[in-house]
Amino acid sequence: MTLSSTGRLLRDLVRTPSVSGSEAEAAQHLADWARGQGLAVVLDESAVRIVVDSGTPGPTLLLASHLDTVPAGEGWDRDPLAGDVEDGVLWGRGASDAKASVAAMAAAAVQTRARRGRLVVLATYGEETAATTMPAALSRLGRVDHAIVGEPTSLDPAVAQRGLLVLRLTWSGRACHAGWAATLPDPPENPIVVAAEDLTALGALRWDPAHPELGRVSVTPTVLRAGEAHNAIPSRCDAVLDVRTIPGHANDDILAAIRRVVRGSVEPTSQRFLPCETPAGSRLLAAVRRARPASRPFASPTASDWVFLRHVDAVKLGPGDSRLSHTAEERVPLDAVDEAERLYAAVATEILS
Repeated sequence: MTLSSTGRLLRDLVRTPSVSGSEAEAAQHLADWARGQGLAVVLDESAVRIVVDSGTPGPTLLLASHLDTVPAGEGWDRDPLAGDVEDGVLWGRGASDAKASVAAMAAAAVQTRARRGRLVVLATYGEETAATTMPAALSRLGRVDHAIVGEPTSLDPAVAQRGLLVLRLTWSGRACHAGWAATLPDPPENPIVVAAEDLTALGALRWDPAHPELGRVSVTPTVLRAGEAHNAIPSRCDAVLDVRTIPGHANDDILAAIRRVVRGSVEPTSQRFLPCETPAGSRLLAAVRRARPASRPFASPTASDWVFLRHVDAVKLGPGDSRLSHTAEERVPLDAVDEAERLYAAVATEILS
């Protein structure tokens, strides 16, 4: 199969390992490619930044994605870094999450004709970790009016995204030999039992109002640890809650509600992923739908760097299937990557006309 210029760029990026923290070679390749296309490029420790500036006052449209990937992992029946192409589909780690978006956005910059304002393409680092460079990269841009966050959405615009609040729960007790516990006049409270009761009670909480796209806040216990021996009541039980949040419910309010139920301690370990939604009357969404009438807006259950652009007119949009991210089945149809290039360019040309 003969690859388009965008397809070749994507294949080269997939063949260049860029696990979070080791993106330098991939960043250099992208920067060199963009310079070879005559684009203005800045490469620094926060991102590869490509700018198409009209020289005339107007809005800034940001196309933002990330170059880093999770490790390839096991379970592949092919080399995850080979960039194999079969039947028009490119396989490999990062193929859809999110190097397909990066390649299509960079290629769209070549096609964009800006009459006013500017187009900025950002390919950042560390998105798959807590060390994302998106905040630093954004701090160097100044005002952003509209943004497309490049993640695999099958080219349908995500108009809402759940937030993520991770909580560590701890119940403390007094260690005791299990054989003696029932005979003591004041037996110690078993933290496992207390934890079970509290976690069950959390399931009865009702989070109103629901969001029209995302539904309700969800609270899911994902980790539970206690005890070391079958014959000892432990002195401690720990759990982790995965809380998926929605607009209209502040993290502090959610924390307060959970603390009213849990008799142990409740401490947040991660709360940087706040929920996002595209504003009503979004000019950007209207442009996306004109450029791709078949697109179907939806609510995304996955987190992304959209969180840093939640106050901007933004959508999450890119080629690839999010369900394949981080798996040994990661792949992307190359015709979808080429379509993404055309879509990004069409939206950019409209916004900047």
